[in-house]
Amino acid sequence: MRISKLVKKVLGLKDTVVESAAVETRARGRKRRREVRVLVVRVRPAARRALRCPVCLDRRPFRDEGRGRRLWRALDFGVFEVWLEADAPRVACPEHGVLVAHVPWARHKSRFTASFEDTCAWLVTRMNVTAVAEYMRTSWRGVDGMVERVTAEMAGRRDALAGLRRVGVDEMAHRRGHRYITVVVDHDTGRLVWARKGRDSKVVHGFLDDLGEERARQLTHVSADGAEWIHGPFRERAPQAVICLDPFHVVGWATDAVDEVRRRMAAELRRQGKPDQAAAVKGLRWALVKNPENQSPEQRGRVAEIARTNARLYRAYLVKEQLREVFRVKGRHGRRLLAGVMAWCARSRVPELVSLGQSLARHRELIWATLDHGLSNARSEATNTHLRGLTKRAYGYHSPDALIAHAMLARGGLRPDLPGRAA
Repeated sequence: MRISKLVKKVLGLKDTVVESAAVETRARGRKRRREVRVLVVRVRPAARRALRCPVCLDRRPFRDEGRGRRLWRALDFGVFEVWLEADAPRVACPEHGVLVAHVPWARHKSRFTASFEDTCAWLVTRMNVTAVAEYMRTSWRGVDGMVERVTAEMAGRRDALAGLRRVGVDEMAHRRGHRYITVVVDHDTGRLVWARKGRDSKVVHGFLDDLGEERARQLTHVSADGAEWIHGPFRERAPQAVICLDPFHVVGWATDAVDEVRRRMAAELRRQGKPDQAAAVKGLRWALVKNPENQSPEQRGRVAEIARTNARLYRAYLVKEQLREVFRVKGRHGRRLLAGVMAWCARSRVPELVSLGQSLARHRELIWATLDHGLSNARSEATNTHLRGLTKRAYGYHSPDALIAHAMLARGGLRPDLPGRAA
């Protein structure tokens, strides 16, 4: 086997002619003082793939030589860096203008081969960007650019919004300062299908714009928290979709109410000159917000003590547990329990519980839909947890676009196969 054919096989090059390969010494480092030995492979596109527009891939007339020879970083060959070197002529496309001609080994506007970018994108779903950059001998900015290009190409191969019936909508803080992204998850596949910077009705309208009027009419269920900026656009543009209120958020309202009662009572005891009792009430937080099955024996004992000594606080705790039971039994029995919880809150004479009852009454129909259809935002919350893990692993992202690109790789089903290992 000739060396050119061997190099072509090893590098996985298609529609490419290998002209020569040689080990050369190149300067590296900020001041070019470090010398490294690299493998430079001189190539050219096969005749049938030459002089094509990089966007539409149609053959176009030659315009000029461009900036001459160009290098593309390829996957390492053993311990050697590998670079492909080729001419980079420009073609004149009547539709897309004057562009550098397409090359079969790399994506448009990239100085890396497609196999190198696919490998980096695959590794990003398993490692942090800094580790990937060090392992692949590139920069983290370069890795981010690769992820965005791979994600855009993979997304162009399939319509992530096709066939949507049941979706979950939620927001996630991606950075300090109330900076959010809104995510949409397909309940049937568990995949992240759409994400956009911001959290307001304009963002939700943007999703419905991308979905289209016809496909919006095919939605049957939408799960979300109590945010009206989510509910409003769906009521307006997909009125047939049943909006279900996420049980976790509803129970969270009750948990917050219990905690507010606890803090108010601790403050009252301090004002009455009872610091010991105030400290005891202050230390009840975890015993009150935990589910009974997760409480330690000591915490169960403290809750029992509350039942004997503090009727208002214990009443708030029971309301929270009764609301949990509403979502456990579901259906018609759940509706009856919900009516009982709202009545209990209304006559409790505890301001926090009265406010909770008003919130439940205001969202009664959405809660009924949840009880009847059994839909929650669990998949959306799981996606958010995964995205927070990505953010933590990357030590934060400089832009939401970078996070969204990484999220679509990890949760959107856009992760490419490793070169040479397609299933």
